[in-house]
Amino acid sequence: MAVSRASHPMRRRRPKADRGWDAFSDRELLELRLKDLDLSLAGTWLESCLEELNDDLSARGLKLRAHGWLSDEWFSPSNTPGIAFPFYLAHPRLMRLERKMMHAVEGGTRRECMRIVRHEAGHVIQHAFALHRRRRWQNVFGLSSQPYPTCYRANPASKNYVQHLRRWYAQCHPDEDFAETFAVWLTPRSNWRKRYADWPALKKLDYVDELMAEIAGAKPHLTARVEVDPLRKLNFTLGEHYQRKLEHYAIDTTTSFDRDLKRIFSDDAHAARAPLATAFIQRNRVELRKLAAKWAGEDQITVDAVLDDLVDRCRILKLRAPGSAHHMRHNLAALLTGKAVHSLYNSSRRQWFAV
Repeated sequence: MAVSRASHPMRRRRPKADRGWDAFSDRELLELRLKDLDLSLAGTWLESCLEELNDDLSARGLKLRAHGWLSDEWFSPSNTPGIAFPFYLAHPRLMRLERKMMHAVEGGTRRECMRIVRHEAGHVIQHAFALHRRRRWQNVFGLSSQPYPTCYRANPASKNYVQHLRRWYAQCHPDEDFAETFAVWLTPRSNWRKRYADWPALKKLDYVDELMAEIAGAKPHLTARVEVDPLRKLNFTLGEHYQRKLEHYAIDTTTSFDRDLKRIFSDDAHAARAPLATAFIQRNRVELRKLAAKWAGEDQITVDAVLDDLVDRCRILKLRAPGSAHHMRHNLAALLTGKAVHSLYNSSRRQWFAV
């Protein structure tokens, strides 16, 4: 949401000198320009995530060290071997605001952050070694010059693509297909040969494995370290940032299973002391995934992506988990199975996702 500059509390009364923006109300914070956050990647937990990534690359013989900086979102430019991290991950107060505005914090845990960082590293490697110019790369993944869509329609049943980030992101563009495949290949202990043994996507993984062995030890073509759209140069306010972000991702909203979720969990005030439904799902995630995969006749990787959608809706609806854990697990597994079958096999109902 955007708040009028004319109503900026700081215009009426300046905060006390010893009061930093981390003590601002949401209203005040949304009026602050991103550049005025005065944050950097150095000294944050993100710095160690970047170091872990570079260790992963080094362990694979890739002679490239990615650099990083803060910006308004995740991205990797084509003119530098680096990764932009979203500003909100650099401070707990901003992560709380992100969750309130977007109902989730993308990359907010180390595990999820590393998943995204390894994906972005795929873009870094692609551009640093100009891999998309190779004929075989184009035959395997497609033309990098293909226009990026504003949104894409995923086929959850397809086994032609790996599944690393949520919402079958590899399907939106050849560059993302490569980045996702690279991320699966790079992730330690991913056991990709076994996980994708009967998938056509295995051919892409084998190609990436062969390609990385070929460029191991080679000097990248792209070495200039520049920062694209760094936080210190972003003049728009947090309110303006979130207004654009909410408008962009509005296409992602799906409410088709809200009624079923409310039958399993509760949003009643009397259940306020019960555990969060999201916490209940995460505690039982492995069991739910295995059971639903068995009932749906699908692999656990696919079902896990569907489970993420249910977690998102529970978070947005602020559902609680009172009552019998056994019954909730059983009913949730049945719902998850139905949603998996519905999404995977009814192509006329495939969802559109914003890129």
